[in-house]
Amino acid sequence: MASKSNDIRPVITLKSTEGTGFTYTTRKNRRNTPDRVELMKYDPILRRRVIFRETR
Repeated sequence: MASKSNDIRPVITLKSTEGTGFTYTTRKNRRNTPDRVELMKYDPILRRRVIFRETR
């Protein structure tokens, strides 16, 4: 059985929407944000900030 903290805050992968294939990994609180997350983060391949979306 998974621990209680892993059920509430799962590890998610954020993938660049620009198609570079660059990813970030982070954790999110499933109770506060049940939908998929979109964040503006830095893409070192393009050398600028782009939108990263949660993948499953």
